[in-house]
Amino acid sequence: MLQPSPKDKFTFGLWTVGNTGRDPFGLPTRPTLAPAQIVELLADVGGVHGVNFHDNDLIPIDASPAEADQIKSDFSKALKRAKLRVAMATTNLFSDPAFRDGAFTSNDPEVRAYALQKTMRAMDLGAEFGAQIYVFWGGREGCESDATKDPIEAEQRFRKALNFLCAYSIDRGYDFKFALEAKPNEPRGHIFFPTTGHYLALIHTLDHPDMVGVNPEVAHEHMAGLNFSHAVAQALAAGKLFHIDLNDQQFGRFDQDFRFGSADLKAAFFLVKLLEDHRYSGFKHFDAHAFRTADRDDVIEFARGCMRTYLILRAKAQAWNDDPTIKALLKKLPKPSKDLDALSDKYTRSHAQTILGMTFDRDALAARPLPYEALDQRTIEILMGV
Repeated sequence: MLQPSPKDKFTFGLWTVGNTGRDPFGLPTRPTLAPAQIVELLADVGGVHGVNFHDNDLIPIDASPAEADQIKSDFSKALKRAKLRVAMATTNLFSDPAFRDGAFTSNDPEVRAYALQKTMRAMDLGAEFGAQIYVFWGGREGCESDATKDPIEAEQRFRKALNFLCAYSIDRGYDFKFALEAKPNEPRGHIFFPTTGHYLALIHTLDHPDMVGVNPEVAHEHMAGLNFSHAVAQALAAGKLFHIDLNDQQFGRFDQDFRFGSADLKAAFFLVKLLEDHRYSGFKHFDAHAFRTADRDDVIEFARGCMRTYLILRAKAQAWNDDPTIKALLKKLPKPSKDLDALSDKYTRSHAQTILGMTFDRDALAARPLPYEALDQRTIEILMGV
């Protein structure tokens, strides 16, 4: 039950288990692995469904055509040996100095055209390996000072780029689902579309809103002190949860990308419960890094830990749903009312008049029991195995 299986749709990016341990203050602590070697590492992890990549994770930005062909050949062979697939692809529009002022929202029209070209070529690469989801993270789409950009103009530039790329996908017959990934800050001081809700508001303004959803990430919402489960719930309710990035993060810190569930276990529990209760069936991508102290064996333990924690929390969610104490506490909460809900679910003049004519006992409403402390404590006990 706690052994991961490809059926669980757990995936890892080349940049996650392939992370070298470098940070802004220190050099790499692990060797750089070729894409084929990273696939071999995931085969040693076991139970993984697939692997994801940015274009330049797979093919270096300055690789020759011959070098690119060799890398793709080696990568393809490794995937077959490991029985892994490519689930998601994306474009690196943040590392190269050309994107220092953004990609799709850059003030430079030549940079914006280059960003489109790079993304189209990356979509070709993703399609070549059978990716179904295409993620957009606008790491440089922002500013440090509002003196530098008109935010309405920047939003329009981003919208036009997405419309262009949706049309490109349709024209090429790729059948991609686009997933937009939000982040409040870092590496820019202020990133446009900082939360999942911002992207959900944008999607309905696009030419092909049916093609576009979101890829929320735990760390990106937790950085801003937000409740990640609420962002995911909004995406689920809108039918727009196309992909999800699982990791962990402490509030107020840099982007830590910790092993899933390692920083805020209760938040991770309610996230897993939400996904399982509402039968999310998409890919679950662990966009996380092992500690800088890790060697290859510990990186494997890190990857196994991400999956094992999810599976443990899935079992805990079922235990929560089945727990007699939880059930008894939930029965004490106010019950649904068909009559009252029918009145408030849809406006009619008659419904409004009926509600306006009702008499409410405020003291009685305020006195009804809401045993939320008991519910929360029982949740903690279930998580602690008591």
